[in-house]
Amino acid sequence: MKKSICVVGLGYIGLPTSVMFANHGHQVHGVDVNEKAVEGIRNKKLHIEESGLQERLNDAIDSGMMTVSTTPEKADVYILAVPSPIKMDKTADMKYIESASESIVPYLEKGNLVILESTVPPRTVQDVVIPKLKAAGLEIGTELYVSHSPERVIPGRVFEELISNDRIIGGVNEQSAQMTSDLYRSFVKGQMHETDDTTAELVKVMENTYRDVNIALANELAKISGEIGVDVWEAIRLANFHPRVNIHQPGPGVGGHCIAVDPWFLVELKPDLAKIIHLARQTNDGMPAFTAKTTKDILQQTAAKNTKVAVLGLAFKGNIDDMRESPSVDVVNEMKEYDLSVTAYDPHIHENNIKEQVQSIDDAMTDASVIVILTNHDEFKKLDPRKVADKVSSRVIFDTKKCIDRLKWEEAGFDVHILGDAKNQ
Repeated sequence: MKKSICVVGLGYIGLPTSVMFANHGHQVHGVDVNEKAVEGIRNKKLHIEESGLQERLNDAIDSGMMTVSTTPEKADVYILAVPSPIKMDKTADMKYIESASESIVPYLEKGNLVILESTVPPRTVQDVVIPKLKAAGLEIGTELYVSHSPERVIPGRVFEELISNDRIIGGVNEQSAQMTSDLYRSFVKGQMHETDDTTAELVKVMENTYRDVNIALANELAKISGEIGVDVWEAIRLANFHPRVNIHQPGPGVGGHCIAVDPWFLVELKPDLAKIIHLARQTNDGMPAFTAKTTKDILQQTAAKNTKVAVLGLAFKGNIDDMRESPSVDVVNEMKEYDLSVTAYDPHIHENNIKEQVQSIDDAMTDASVIVILTNHDEFKKLDPRKVADKVSSRVIFDTKKCIDRLKWEEAGFDVHILGDAKNQ
């Protein structure tokens, strides 16, 4: 049965989710406090970058199956897809979850379903969302159904994974979970795994914490490899041929709204028990400083004419425009602590978000003493080192993602440094 759905939050998850439901016959009303974003969506102009989103949005708006505004409307189902960031003290900031929950209370009616999609600390549904929803005067579980179904997608492949990935459905009771599963089956081909809401919250945080700890291991191995004369990338490749080993890749840090954030939820919840989790967070949060120091050391080894560093990549991962929790920003700030002159460029981010950012790769590289790749965008993999050589003042490049062809750059006269590669440590 087709439903009317109100989605609160039209960001990297809420907007793709909205258009998917609209494209599959549900009447969707999207809500966001960002008036500029709402006006753009209404006119089929995107404020985020995601493959396939433009075409799907066009269909949703043109068909009349999706409307948008800054305020909720009455619906059968309410989906909350708002941010759940961490504060400066590394504790969860619940203000967006609280505000979104409060915003739908005046519209709630008997029989409605409320789904929290945001990744949140365990017990958020019980301790934050439900207390707000009770203001509607409806009995939870019999008159108002509530569940948590965390998103499990990655930017750049959102639609593929919305359809194919299994979903965790955590209901406050069996009926809530069943209603949520029935709704998502309108487009999800993966399996539905029903459980309770708190378990579902923990599952999502566990998934991202596992990845964070794994990346921390890779980063430690990269540092060790540089000290003992081993290429960590080759070592990891060979280790992963073991049927029960899957070591992730090192890098300049961990970014995004999930992996860099969610483990802190567990540290906050049980600081005396989450010791490995906390250490992994500290390890990964320390990589920008390590990257900046390595850049400084590389400059000192060269006969550089100046201290200009061309930073390539500000998004937290390749081929997207998402800068949330991006370690690149921290790397830039750490470089400035060494009095390095930094110019940063990202082909996917078309507005300057930091003062060091420019909108031309030529501006970034001209007269640079060292190029530092922080994001593995395809555009950087395809750079012609011979053309780059004509722009820079010193032919030195530091690749923290191992995304360039080392031999090709060396043939063009570049001194190539790769994170975790002992040849250049």
